[in-house]
Amino acid sequence: MAAVTTSHHNLFSTFTRFNSSITTTTNSRSRWNSVRLIRCADVSTNASTVENQRITLSNGNDSLEICRVLNGMWQTSGGWGRIDRDDAVEAMLRYADSGLSTFDMADHYGPAEDLYGIFINRVRRERPPEFLEKVRGLTKWVPPPVKMTSSFVRDNINVSRKRMDVDSLDMLQFHWWDYSNSGYLDALKHLADLKGEGKIKTLALTNFDTERLQIILENEIPIVSNQVQHSLVDMRPQQRMAELCQLTGVKLITYGTVMGGLLSEKFLDANINIPFAGPAINTPSLQKYKRMVDAWGGWSLFQVLLRTLKQVASKHGVSIATVAVKYILDQVKLICFLSRNLIF
Repeated sequence: MAAVTTSHHNLFSTFTRFNSSITTTTNSRSRWNSVRLIRCADVSTNASTVENQRITLSNGNDSLEICRVLNGMWQTSGGWGRIDRDDAVEAMLRYADSGLSTFDMADHYGPAEDLYGIFINRVRRERPPEFLEKVRGLTKWVPPPVKMTSSFVRDNINVSRKRMDVDSLDMLQFHWWDYSNSGYLDALKHLADLKGEGKIKTLALTNFDTERLQIILENEIPIVSNQVQHSLVDMRPQQRMAELCQLTGVKLITYGTVMGGLLSEKFLDANINIPFAGPAINTPSLQKYKRMVDAWGGWSLFQVLLRTLKQVASKHGVSIATVAVKYILDQVKLICFLSRNLIF
């Protein structure tokens, strides 16, 4: 299973060793060749073994190799302010140049798929073929609860293919809002047909519960992963979902691993109840995960967790976010995590 995280401004600065040659725009392959690459696993675990750099998701004959750390693009959906297209694409190139070459997006993340299309064309023009082979674009489809006909599914997937400028989507992650409507099975069967036609390489889920995942697998739909929220505060995936995934081989891609930045020194000993006395909870991700903290046990208990994490982090000379990510990646049933820190 795989793990994902949220936007935290210090996460990548803690781990990523950018060479100065990639801090400015580069338009030549010779310039790219001067870049000292880091390993995918270095960003999250400081691991040095080759087998930890990239992970293969598989189910039957379907497989896809990705980084253990995914670059998430939720911030392009609009809640974090205006996105400059050129700056965003340059950021994507810098991450890919650094070895972080797997991108996670969705049909409803603002211009995310369009940005990926611009980015992948830059890669095709400006990077060598072996570089392009390592780049992955994972997207999501979150349809309205209408009748899932073959033509409806096909038309929507074609929109993502066109935006991303690819013949075949590396991964299509499917979400369904209303489990009382079994149309999700129809949609997935049509998606499986599109996979058979080569328009989708691997089929996955996002935010499905254990019961529905089991039903989907019983219908012999080849699911390789399920993207779910998982952190030191939200351990729900380690219950029934983890057991089913271990039995079936489905992997977990997890998000919310640093809770939008709440799991960081920035919020250690912070009093957020007094206006302007502490850091603001002013982004969609911070607001979302603050609600998780409230449901989990409240801000005082969360401070106990942060102080404990700080002790561990200080012992190893790393950040709180590093410890939070390392814990999730070390779960036996998890393989990678998503970082929402791409653009900012």
